[in-house]
Amino acid sequence: MTPITRGGRTATEKRRSAMEIITTHINADFDSLGSMIAAKKLYPGAVLAFPGGQEKTIRNFLLNSAMYMLDIEKASKISLEKVTRLILVDIRQASRLGKFTPLCSRPGVDIHIYDHHPPAPDDVKGSCEVVLPYGATTTIMCSILRERHIDITPDEATVMMLGIYEDTGSLTFSSTTQEDFKAAAYLLSQGANLNIVADMVIKDLTAEQVSVLNDLIENATVHTFHGVDVMITRAQSSGYVGDFAVLVHKLKNMENVNVLFALANMDDRIYIVGRSRIQEMNAAEVLAAFGGGGHATAASATVHDMTLTQVEQKLISLIQQYIRPVKVARDFMVSPVKTIDLDETLDAATSLLTRYNINVAPVTDKGRIVGLISRQILDKARHHGLKGVPVREYMSSEFITVRGSTPLNEIKKHIIHGNQRFLPVVDAGKIKGAITRTDLLRVLHVDLHDETGDPETRQAAARKTSVKSMLVERLPRHLLQLLRDVGSCADSMGYHAYAVGGFVRDIFLRVENLDIDIVIEGDGIRFARAFAAEHGRRVRVFKKFGTAVIELKNNEKLDVASARLEYYEKPAALPKVEWSSIKLDLYRRDFTMNTLAIRLNPRVFGEFIDFFGARRDIKERSIRVLHNLSFVEDPSRIFRAIRFEQRFDFHLSKLSRSLIENAVKMDFLKSLSGKRLFTELMLLLSEDKALAMVRRMHELGVMKYIHPDIQYDTPMRQLFKNINDVLSWYDLLYLDNTCEKWFVFLLALLDRVKPVDCEAVCSYFDLSKKYRDAIVTAKTTGNDILCRFAQKRQPSHAEIYGMLNAVLLEVSLYLMARTTRPSTKKYFSLYFTQLRGVKLHITGDDLIKLGIPPGRIYTKILDGLLDAALDGKIAGRDEELRYIKKKFAHVIPRQAHPAG
Repeated sequence: MTPITRGGRTATEKRRSAMEIITTHINADFDSLGSMIAAKKLYPGAVLAFPGGQEKTIRNFLLNSAMYMLDIEKASKISLEKVTRLILVDIRQASRLGKFTPLCSRPGVDIHIYDHHPPAPDDVKGSCEVVLPYGATTTIMCSILRERHIDITPDEATVMMLGIYEDTGSLTFSSTTQEDFKAAAYLLSQGANLNIVADMVIKDLTAEQVSVLNDLIENATVHTFHGVDVMITRAQSSGYVGDFAVLVHKLKNMENVNVLFALANMDDRIYIVGRSRIQEMNAAEVLAAFGGGGHATAASATVHDMTLTQVEQKLISLIQQYIRPVKVARDFMVSPVKTIDLDETLDAATSLLTRYNINVAPVTDKGRIVGLISRQILDKARHHGLKGVPVREYMSSEFITVRGSTPLNEIKKHIIHGNQRFLPVVDAGKIKGAITRTDLLRVLHVDLHDETGDPETRQAAARKTSVKSMLVERLPRHLLQLLRDVGSCADSMGYHAYAVGGFVRDIFLRVENLDIDIVIEGDGIRFARAFAAEHGRRVRVFKKFGTAVIELKNNEKLDVASARLEYYEKPAALPKVEWSSIKLDLYRRDFTMNTLAIRLNPRVFGEFIDFFGARRDIKERSIRVLHNLSFVEDPSRIFRAIRFEQRFDFHLSKLSRSLIENAVKMDFLKSLSGKRLFTELMLLLSEDKALAMVRRMHELGVMKYIHPDIQYDTPMRQLFKNINDVLSWYDLLYLDNTCEKWFVFLLALLDRVKPVDCEAVCSYFDLSKKYRDAIVTAKTTGNDILCRFAQKRQPSHAEIYGMLNAVLLEVSLYLMARTTRPSTKKYFSLYFTQLRGVKLHITGDDLIKLGIPPGRIYTKILDGLLDAALDGKIAGRDEELRYIKKKFAHVIPRQAHPAG
């Protein structure tokens, strides 16, 4: 090569006056050297100086080529006091500038920066900064030389080409840009020698390098962090072996891994090289903790004061901290999804979308998704008078589905480029969830925080995310405005207001829940009174618990509480209450899924708070306690765990189930008062899946706390199934009388418990007289009714009515489910569909008008009338009057006029 001269004064002369220094990072590589040579063309009077050692390949290249004529000054011979300008290339981290680090903070030193690395905490600020995300800093320098029409020699072009080829993996790394190709083409046009480049970039390995590469292959292990596979390997050598980064690159290609970290103990130092092909792992972020640097895809570091094992342990810890889990559909889909059968009408579909405030619903055929129906289609169909047409006629049958394991990038393509705003998630032929454009934007918003924020920002972003758009999408307008009003009122009082608990949880589950719980960081009662006065509402206050209920329109209410902490003086005791923060208030709750909160103050309205990983547990459909003594402090939580598990089709976490089994084994449920146990049992039996609840109670061994004689066996399962069928049938009658379903199931639970033991259960539960009497009736009179109906002689309508009208509605439904005789079921059916609704037109007033003296005769007359009406002998007022005049003529005065 031809020597590169720089003209002007010698380096020695320059040391006598003000100096400009061109430098780069320690362990300089070809990109550093190429950038320094290019910078020399821009600053011809500056001195070239390395801040410390160079990679061995650079040293050999400088020694074995004419490039030693560059007159590169040793850092030790430079007086820092004389430096007036510092030109940094391929670096802007003060910690990697070796001897020149003090210049970064010295007043009067003008700093110019040319770099392609991402930002780092200790980045230097300069008066001139050219920082671009190209594959190499040499590319940046080439673009400047081209713009200024500065000529370069073939030798200079060759060195610069080496810099680009080395940092871009011969233009193959994922960090390579179009500008890198343009720069390579420019250098080729300037006479760059590709033969020299090939000799330097592609060359045979030495015996020492082969040995190190073999160590790397033998010691390679794959670790999985949050679903991401990371290969970590190590090697040792008594002396320094050059081109370690090249060996790591070869290993990455041989093993075809996405993330690789390699450690080498050489020459009393630990060298670390990291490579990453995926955005979930930022290699530079990890190695910055070791004082290293680089890019997200390629980084390195050198460690002096730790052993190889210590470095590896720290590396694993850092990877665990910084790696971003691969997001797949199941991580952020919403579930369950409201669906509509393809044979339902368009009008029914409109009602569904309006009821749940959604814009698209999957159309199913026997549980299998066959189409999508949107609000826009339904609105147009209604405009054209097509409300009664089946959904199948106008649903969209061309749509894309994804699996639960579909990665985020693929989902983005479907929603953004495929213009499908509602993406069903289907596994094993069943709809597991759905992803909307709103859901995608939310997860991308969190990703943006992850990429740009520091560790504290990332942690905050993971815990707090705005769900304002979700509130707008899923809440009725009046409730959304109510939440805003709550926030504004709290703000004016200097309080913080939060929507909490099941209301927030059910927003994510797409379950309708209009019971809003508000927690106030401050005086909740004072807030409730102020809000009620401001909006003209009534308020009920419970000072003992620091709570209040604000009565709203349409029988709605708003439960308000001060943020409070609960603690338990002994197992199963009622909690003691103190005021606290929102975090402590949420921590006192039963399960993580109920620890969600949404901030309501205007400035932060819609900010979602998750201190305890509730979002993760909801996505994983897991019931998880907040601490290991949860079931000891309040054993009634066992029943709530069962209720939530079955209601939402969740599962108990491994730890939660173990803690329940321990609480049962330790008999903590015996400490519960019967009244508290009954309250939880009543709520549990009120759920739609009562049989599943009872089965789960049996599996967890808690049935014995109701009564040891209760057995979950085939007869009980059949009885519960029969009750489900009977209750469903009764609901379809749309009668005015609603039944308490939980009590029907309680009767089923006590079906084979002896009457005397039932009395003990009633006393333990502290049941009211109404329910005590009904349970006794079911055991005594109920059996008599079934026996009477089983007789050959068919009872009259009046007899059926007389027997069933004497017991509670719930007892009648229970008896109907108990019987296996079709004829007996017909008697119950007749009673509910016809007889129970029979009413007389004649009253006691009419009997007075007939002149009949008041007395017991009135009961006899009215009972006789009712029996005749039930048996179909009379119908209507006129026939009732004729019946009285005929049957009871002897008590009617002759002068009396007919009742009119």
